[in-house]
Amino acid sequence: MTTNYDYIADKYKESKLEGWRTYIEQYTLLQILGDISGKSALDYACGEGHYTRVLRRLGAESVLGVDLSQSMIDLAKAEESRSPLGIRYLQGDARFTALTESSDIVFAAYLLNYAKSPQELLEMAQAVSSNLRSGGRFVSVNNNPDDPPSNFLVGRPYGFTKHLEGHLVEGAPIVFRFHLSEGSFDVTNYHMEKATVEAALFESGLREIRWHEPAVSPEGLRLKKAEHWAPFLARPPVAFFECTKL
Repeated sequence: MTTNYDYIADKYKESKLEGWRTYIEQYTLLQILGDISGKSALDYACGEGHYTRVLRRLGAESVLGVDLSQSMIDLAKAEESRSPLGIRYLQGDARFTALTESSDIVFAAYLLNYAKSPQELLEMAQAVSSNLRSGGRFVSVNNNPDDPPSNFLVGRPYGFTKHLEGHLVEGAPIVFRFHLSEGSFDVTNYHMEKATVEAALFESGLREIRWHEPAVSPEGLRLKKAEHWAPFLARPPVAFFECTKL
């Protein structure tokens, strides 16, 4: 079942505050992004604008966030009204939203894992490529396609678990269950093999595909011992990559 974020927007925003999101996910993505000062950036699947704001604060000159959920966009716009950064937001399907300008950076946290088929995955990759300038970069984090079901509970100490009914085949739904202080909520992703992801990127004109291992920030290591983070790093439930448009 496709996740309807209009019903869980506030809870999903809260889940962004979990330690692993800050000290592993965000830290690793920032290491991959590097210096983006003066660049234009497009944030696909921007949600309530967490990473959209991060991109702007990193020095991106112009930033646009796009998300399918109107409730998520409403939260993002509300935050922009409270603390203006000059960010624009647009509600729409990443695959079919027509944009007039290409960007130096396309960023997407958990976009590709919503593709239920190789065709949908290709459409997403084509949308990314069509909105990137030549030489621009695509930076993304998604469900780890190499993560076996035997590892799906490794995230429990960090506030989430993964669940699969049936076999791990392409298109199989993988449910991420986030365990918050006031209850849990589910987000459904779909499995695609790493080779299928790379093929879609390549067919869309994206090259130099580089997968990155997650890392823990110095702050994360000050707050929690290395042993706390070790299971996540040894068998990462999510995967990071970047690639470049021809």
